[in-house]
Order: sequence, then C-alpha cells, then structure tokens
Amino acid sequence: MSDSAVFVPHFHWDREWYEPFQVFRHRLVAALDTVLETAETDPDFRFTVDGQLAAIEDYLEMRPENRDRVVALVREGRLAIGPWLILLDEFLCSGETIVRNLQMGWAAAEGLGGAMPVGYLPDMFGHIAQMPQILARAGIEHAALWRGVPGSVDGHAFNWRAPDGSQVRTEFLFDGYDNGLDVLLIPEQIGRALNDYAEMTAERWGGDPVLAMAGTDHNAPDPQLASWLRRASGEGRPITVATLDEYVRKHVRDEVSAAVTGELRSHVRGNILPGVLSVRLGLKQRMALAERTIDHAERMNALWSRRDDSPFLRLAWHKIIESTAHDSVVGSGTDETCDQVAARLAEAAQTARAVRDAALAEPAALVPSDGHLVANPLPFDRTALVEVDVVAPPEGTALLATAADGSTAPVQLISQAPTVLADERMDASQLERVLRRIHRRELFGRLIDHYELTAGELVFHLAEVPTSGPFDLLILRREVAEAAAAHPGEWRVLTQEEARATALVPVDVPASGLASFRVEPSETTASTASVPATATDRTLTNGLVEVTVAADGTLDITGQDGTVLYGVGRLVDGGDRGDSYNYAPPAQDVLVSEPTEITVEVLETGPLRSRLSVTRVYEWPAALSADRDVRGDQVVPTPVETLVEVRVGEPFVRVSTSFLNRSADHRLRFTVPLPEPVTTSASAGQFAVTERGLTAEGGWGEYPLPTFPAGSFVSAGVATVLLDHSSEYELVGDGTELAITLLRAIGSISVNIHPLRDEPAASEIPVPGAQDLGMRIENRFAVVPSASGWRGAHAVALAEEFRGDVLVTRGTGPALGQLPPDTTGLRVDGKDVLVSAVRRVGGEDAQVTGTEVRLTAMRDTASTVRVTGTFTEATTVDLLGRPLSRTPVTDVLELGLGPWEIHTVVLR
Repeated sequence: MSDSAVFVPHFHWDREWYEPFQVFRHRLVAALDTVLETAETDPDFRFTVDGQLAAIEDYLEMRPENRDRVVALVREGRLAIGPWLILLDEFLCSGETIVRNLQMGWAAAEGLGGAMPVGYLPDMFGHIAQMPQILARAGIEHAALWRGVPGSVDGHAFNWRAPDGSQVRTEFLFDGYDNGLDVLLIPEQIGRALNDYAEMTAERWGGDPVLAMAGTDHNAPDPQLASWLRRASGEGRPITVATLDEYVRKHVRDEVSAAVTGELRSHVRGNILPGVLSVRLGLKQRMALAERTIDHAERMNALWSRRDDSPFLRLAWHKIIESTAHDSVVGSGTDETCDQVAARLAEAAQTARAVRDAALAEPAALVPSDGHLVANPLPFDRTALVEVDVVAPPEGTALLATAADGSTAPVQLISQAPTVLADERMDASQLERVLRRIHRRELFGRLIDHYELTAGELVFHLAEVPTSGPFDLLILRREVAEAAAAHPGEWRVLTQEEARATALVPVDVPASGLASFRVEPSETTASTASVPATATDRTLTNGLVEVTVAADGTLDITGQDGTVLYGVGRLVDGGDRGDSYNYAPPAQDVLVSEPTEITVEVLETGPLRSRLSVTRVYEWPAALSADRDVRGDQVVPTPVETLVEVRVGEPFVRVSTSFLNRSADHRLRFTVPLPEPVTTSASAGQFAVTERGLTAEGGWGEYPLPTFPAGSFVSAGVATVLLDHSSEYELVGDGTELAITLLRAIGSISVNIHPLRDEPAASEIPVPGAQDLGMRIENRFAVVPSASGWRGAHAVALAEEFRGDVLVTRGTGPALGQLPPDTTGLRVDGKDVLVSAVRRVGGEDAQVTGTEVRLTAMRDTASTVRVTGTFTEATTVDLLGRPLSRTPVTDVLELGLGPWEIHTVVLR
C-alpha cells in the first residue's frame, strides 16, 4: 500500500455554463487573487490552473498589474499554467481546432514563464483516439484525465496509444478531479481521512503516492490548505504539496503496465454525458461553419494574397477555440450562455470571411467584371457547379460558359428575375427625391447603364456591368430639374434592369487553384462531358447514382456499383424527457414514423443538376405531460421538406431536410436501413476513422447508450453518410438501421431525477431556448451506397468535396477583357489523405517561415504522398511548429506516411 500522498491544489474553471462568461469571470478574478496571495504568503503552496491558459488571460485582462506576480510564480514552478488555451469538447470540433488550441495555449503560457507539459483533460466528455499522437507530436509525454477510461484499467495510470502507435503515460483520475476534497472536509481529521482513503483505494496505487486532487469547480482552495497538510503530514503518512506536473515527473515510481488504444468513451468510471452531441443543433452548425470559413481564409491568404492577415486570423481562431469549451459548444449552458457562444462563433466566421474575401479580391482584379473567379480550397483537381447571376439570354438562345482556354461548357438556367424593379407615379415636384436614391452610379444595388428622359417620364436602365460609357449624376439632376419645371403634373418613374437569371455553371478548377469564366449567349449548345443529371416524376439519376422516391416518401438509392439502399430517410420522432446531457425516453413513449400526407415535386430536370422535393406531414405530439412521463395527446401537424439532389459526376445523393419545429421534448432521427445487419460502424473525425460496436461499456451511474459522435462521415456496412457538421448517430434494430439525430429538443440543463443517469449533471435550470420552438431546423448530408464501404467509396475525399464548396466572386477588372489563365496552387496526391491546414507561417516568433501544410493518413496502412507546388525547401515541424528536419526539394515533395500519421511540413 502507498505510504505517502501528494496533494495537488487546483480548481476546475468552466469559463461559462450555468452562468455566462462575465459572471464567472468576476468569480475567477476573486479566486485567482486568493491563489496569488496564498502562494506569496506560503512558500509550500502550489497551484495548478486547470490546464487552460484562458483562465489566466481572462484574469490578466482585469488585473494587468499582476502579470509580473504570475510570471514569477510560474518560473518558480509553483504555478502551473497551460498547455491548452481552453478545456475543450474533443468530439465537437475538428482535429485542426484541437491542434490550434494546444498551439495557442502553449505559446501564451511560454510568454508567462512556461507551459505545464501535461495533457491535462480533467472534465471532457470522453476523449478522441488521436489525442495521444497530438500530445506526443507536441513533445508532451504525460496526460491526466477522468472520464471515458475502460474497466480494463485497474490502476491509477495507463499507457494511452493513438491509432498510429504514439503513446503517452496517462494519469487516471479514477475518482474524479476532486478526490482530495473528502479528505479535507474536517481539517483536524485529515490524517485519519487520508489513511481511510488510501486503504479503500490501495489496489489502485501500488507503490506510488496517493494523488489527492484538492480542488473543485469555481473555487480557490482555502488559504490555510498548506498549513493543514503540514500538520497532517507530521501526524501520519508523509504529505507533499505539488503541481500536477511535479506529481507525474517527481513522485510516480511504478512502471505502467496497462495500455489502452484509441478513443475513451466508456461509462464505467464516470458519466460521459453523450446527449451533448445532439442538443442545441445550431451551435454545432455554427462551429462547423466557423471552422470551414477560417480554413478557407487561411488557404486563400497563404496562396493568393500579398497581405499577411495573421492578426485577424488569430482573433478568429481564439474565438473559435473559446467556443469549443466543454460547456460551450456542447450546449449545456443557460440560454444566455448559449446565445453568447453563438454570437462568438458568428464573429469568428465574420472575421475569417473578411480575410478570405480580401485575399480573393487580389486575383479577382485580374478577371474582367463580366467574368467570375472560382477558387478551389481543396488540394486536388475538381469540377464544381457554381451558381452565378447572369444576363438572361434572349428567348430561343442558349447560354455557354467560356473558360480562359476557350473551352465551353453548358449552362443550366435555374431561375429568372423580374426586370421591372419599380414603377411609380408622382408629381413633378417629387422627382428630386427619386434622385436621392442614386449614389454616384448605384441604384437598387445595380449600376445605371443609361436613362431616358421625356416629357412626363423618367426611365432608368440598370445593369451589373454598364456598357454605355460615363454617367454624370450632376448632369442628370440639372436635366430633371429643367424637365420638371417644363412639364408640371404627374410623372412616371420606371426603374428596370436587364433581364437577369441564375445560372448553374460547371467549372474545372485546379488543385488549390484558381479558374475564371464568363457566361455568354450562344446560338449553339455544348454537350455535357459526362452523363447528364436527369429527372422524372419520382426519380433522379446521373449515371453514377440513382434515387427514386418510394410510396411512403423515403428514398431508394442505387450506387455506382449497383448497391441499393431502400427506405433511406425514414424519420422517427420520439419523446425526450432528458436534459442537455442525456437523452431519456418518457415512460410511455409514442414513436411517430409514418406521415399523414406526402407530396413530390420535381424542381430541376438537369442537365447539370436535378432536384426534387418531398414534403411529408407528420402529427407530432406538442409536448410531454406535466409529469414528463407521457407524450401528450395534443399533436401538431408538421410538414418536413426533404430536398433531394444529384449533380453530374457525383457518386452520391445530396439530401437536406427542413421543418419549422413546433414541438417540445422530442428527438427526431433520420434513418438509413441496411440491406444486411452489421455489428460495427465507423465515423470520421479528429484525424481518424473510429470503429465502434453495437454497445457501450457501462458500470457507473449512467446507462451506456451506444450513441456516438461523427465528424465528416459515418459508415455502416454498405451505407456511408457524408455530414455537414458534427452529429450524433446510433446503430439501431440490432444493427439493421443507421440513425442520425436531426434534433433533440429539451427544456432543462439537467434534471434531478433522470431515468438513465443516477446523479444530476448540474442544477435543474430551465432552458426554454434548447427546445428550438419556432426555429427552422435544417440539416444537410449526402448518401453514398458502396459495397466496399467507406474505403472503397473514397469517403475521406468525398466528405471534403461535400463540405468544401468552391469560392466564387465577381471579377473587378475592365469589362470584356481577356480571362487570366487557370493557376494551380498546391497539389496533394495520395489515397485517403486529409489536408487539414494550408496556412502562412512566419513573423517574429516563428521558428520557420513559409507555407505550413498538415496532412494525415486516414488509413491503417502506410502510404506515399506527393506534394507539388512552388518551393525549394521542406521543413518537417512538430505540432508546436518547432523544426525537426530540413530537406532541399524542387517543387515536388514525396512523403512516406505511416498508418494514421499526422505530419506537418513547412514549404518555402
């Protein structure tokens, strides 16, 4: 049995949760004031700041005068800060966001005296498979965590291995991050209580000291803690006060024999609260949008802009990372907290969008104003469909898109806009007021091409690109004043623009590259390069995939290899009497899966895109009964529109659902029936594809529902579903059906009595906003049938293509000029390779300057990757940007990647 103990004073600081950020910060400042005063008064005192640097940043923003005090304690080793910027939810953000979190936290901590080299993850709701590799490739050898560890670990530590074989020694906080508090309840009895605890847990410690985590949520330790422990140490077993870093580096002696590979999502020693994956859908969607926007902004800024917008990008990243906190993006906070998270994510996306658009404006200046520029954020060639606003062709005339090399492609007209924007009657004395609408040449968002002024009538002709030469507003004002004086009485003012249309255009865009085109009328038509997308009354096809609407409104989808999925899109709605942390069915549930009404409408017939709409009306109960055990008798007719789409050349069917939610306390799932039962599923996210079974390991106080997270896709048997945002899924019906959660509407942060969880997860605080009542609920995904599963379907690349739309902007150069040649940026060739970052690195603090590229081998076998661009040197760096090796190259770099390896290289 262990003969000593190490106490680690700390707190766990949820930055925002049942109170919004600024309320918690007020408490934080008071708590850290106490910590600093205690440490400076008692040299034996040590403190670990929760592993997240944000707490220090938030403190110093209010107490800038205390920076030197913080730095002094950090340098003395008595205040442990970092390595993370924020304690995140690992499953609800991208792997790249996790890396940036670590980078920003480490850098900020180094600026304050040094980062704690321990991957401290105390309260996350489970842990991703690749976390050991992320830590190891940042030079971090130790981790410490609580939730998710499987029952096979019977000690206080284990070797945690990533799919690539990387591992970190991991301290298992098997009794939580507050296990020392029970020992401290009666200061005069600490020695006795510690002996009792050590005896109860003796089999865990072996010959190592007992680790007593002396802290909890939102409270500083008592200033007398160190003196209490000195007295207790003199009365019994030796006690040391240490930081967490000191414990794992100085006090642990036993060799670790237990090993765990992959993700940690067991319920056996702590609740992992899986319901957070699906509550507050809007936050998950905003996170995905912000991450996608900043990724594209970084790529465009690195490849196509002379301007370094790193300060704006750092700001956007900081706001995204703040929002990944394990009580933020998960949606387990109050309504005002979640509103603040949503606003922060929106601000991050807006900041990144500004950088992205500014970067594209530079090459757009080389494209004539009657043309369009298309940028491909992905590092492989692709043919993309883009929607643009064009001049409508005369009746009987076709439109063609002309590329820079003179090749042409067919254009599909989608809609046509009205040409009369305003038709008004007014007295001549009011004409001057009309002219106030004109700003230099702009009117109603268009430009004045020319005008006609006759007795009693003023006609404006607007165009997107004027062709009539200069326009002088001062001359117009003089002419109108003279005409009004000469012709008093009623006037007609007509504002019309050239006939406009929305056109769908196919564009071949090089890898990470730029292409341009213009759309023009033509007497001839061009044929599609491949089998066109077509539509009949209930069927869409493009030669690669076919989808037919069945009689019940579900979809029968046939894949490229002949694999058929029947009944895709069956919607199943049931009650939910749970909370933001855990789903729970009411005692008397009512499942609604059959619509009362079905209509099908063909929207587009091709040849580039075909679409149809399926509207199904469901009778969903309005809410649960007052005792929350029964779904109520009152029902709300709810139309759910499903938009089904196939595009030329794509081997998948795009599907989106939309409805106005008027029901409370319910869970809605989109199901994909499988031709044969399966025993495993696989989902992609955070640099890995993780396989899971039909069950989850239980043993604590939480029923182990086998609901799991998916990032970019989820696959089961012959069905793969590409996802727009992090989602929750489950294999149901003994593996016969894949169910994806579209909405989980609940009304409390936590409920005191939960049928699937023994203890409350928080206070029972009402959160009516989490019901999403009156909100339009939209989800989009794509379905890929393939007998060879996600690998044979090339789901890694398809998911990137589905999520990573090309970027389109209007040219701003002189009209009717020559289109610039297509330009390739950075090409990456390799099977199942994910490129998670392409960005500019440099500046005063950078150890390497150039274009950083992060690649991950998303497969379980070794592979070769070829990177092509314009560079003469390649420097391999670790995940903190520190150089490992340099190689002289000329425009082509070949890399050998091991299975599931994350590799970062800087090219210059």
